[in-house]
Amino acid sequence: MNLNEIDNIELKYLDIKDYQELKDLMIASYQTMPNAYWKEHQIESLVKKFPEGQVVISVNGILAGCALSIIVDFEKYESSHTYKEITADYTFDSHTKNGNMLYGIDIFIKPEFRGLRLGRRLYDYRKDLCEKLNLKGIAFGGRIPNYHKYSDKLTPKQYIEKVRAKEIHDPVLNFQISNDFHPTKILKGYLEGDIASNEFAVLLEWNNIYYDKPGKKALTTKRVVRLGLIQWQMRPYNSIETLMQQVEFFVDAVSGYRSDFALFPEFFNAPLMAQNNHLSEPEAIRELAKHTSAITRKFSELAISYNINIISGSMPEVISGKLFNAGYLCRRDGTTDRYEKIHVTPDEAKVWGMKGGNKLKVFDTDCGKIGILICYDSEFPELGRLLADEGMNILFIPFLTDTQNGYSRVRNCAQARAIENECYVAIAGSVGNLPNVHNMDIQFAQSMVFTPCDFAFPTNGIKAEATPNTEMILIADVDLDLLKELNEFGSVRNLKDRRKDIFDLRKL
Repeated sequence: MNLNEIDNIELKYLDIKDYQELKDLMIASYQTMPNAYWKEHQIESLVKKFPEGQVVISVNGILAGCALSIIVDFEKYESSHTYKEITADYTFDSHTKNGNMLYGIDIFIKPEFRGLRLGRRLYDYRKDLCEKLNLKGIAFGGRIPNYHKYSDKLTPKQYIEKVRAKEIHDPVLNFQISNDFHPTKILKGYLEGDIASNEFAVLLEWNNIYYDKPGKKALTTKRVVRLGLIQWQMRPYNSIETLMQQVEFFVDAVSGYRSDFALFPEFFNAPLMAQNNHLSEPEAIRELAKHTSAITRKFSELAISYNINIISGSMPEVISGKLFNAGYLCRRDGTTDRYEKIHVTPDEAKVWGMKGGNKLKVFDTDCGKIGILICYDSEFPELGRLLADEGMNILFIPFLTDTQNGYSRVRNCAQARAIENECYVAIAGSVGNLPNVHNMDIQFAQSMVFTPCDFAFPTNGIKAEATPNTEMILIADVDLDLLKELNEFGSVRNLKDRRKDIFDLRKL
């Protein structure tokens, strides 16, 4: 049939009233296997057990294709099975609503309707159904009808490898692979009488990336996460109390927009150093570090009372006599985690005697896994990649830069991290100046949220951006499910396509 002859294409549930037309469709579709059609009582059983799993597609009112499915407890069949076993001797008593996998029993298209991509529509329906029912994925035994031509010189495994490498054309297997199914196992003696495949089949699977394993806890991870970035104005503060009043003002503001995270900049508490200008710079910052514990406690209290996860930017902290640049993730459930700046800048080491940390980890939150890199650390791609390997979805970068040159380094590297690690990246910095604080006199910042560059995201990879050098908050929503889709089906797949056969990256 030509495209210009089509008036209507309809996908609908199979009705037992359609059986006679369905039988004719099966006989026409399986001409090499003339007796390979389902009896009426079998179709009736399928429709009664699982009506949503049985669909037909019609063209101009004529049945052109069909897809039959059941739900099974796949752990019972995962190691090996035959077609007879998976269908419970063709009774479909293996179907259970408490199963975890949609199993494809049959799919066929009438010869005169092939080439219209109707099979793809049926597979798309199955995928949508799988997601709707929260099943782990789709599985079925795929025939390899051209294998008999090569069985004298190739094992089934070798045959599949050559089909995947496009050295051999197999119409069935090629179609399944093009629809995102991947071979997982060779099934021997799968379908009785399938001479063309030498009774071999390939177990093909499609993974539902949205599958949530049922748990006993009522809590669920949010899929759309709202970020609140604070572009902090450096101004004089007479005490830690007045500083934290300003902090609470911003926490209140972003939580008022129901944000899930509040991100503060690096060294946001630097104005408190003004009262220590009579000291040397190394002494002054160590005095500032004495406030870190109290500030962290206050952040944790705010996280609980405003129901928001707070990333405290960074503050100087002295541990065992060594000065670090560190910050705290204060979750809204009351728990806290510490992170450190791994790479201190030459200026931080020279002027303050600051040491680089050695802790790098991904943090679990009620909004998924996050990573935090302080300023200069964002310019080292290995750190972001290690976090991505641990499942990071959002990377937060609190920063402090004095010049536009310094800001551009952080900004451009942060955007690169979003692309190469298939994650969201949020950066927040300080603006203004502190003429009364040595080594912290000017700041330049534009807070932003970056995304990967693919069809589901902004073309330029920028989700949201603040006005440069202006005190303000920036609110942006990020959809974690889009990252899953990108990882599986993106135009490019930076994480999956790495050549791990020639290089390796790991934490010591």
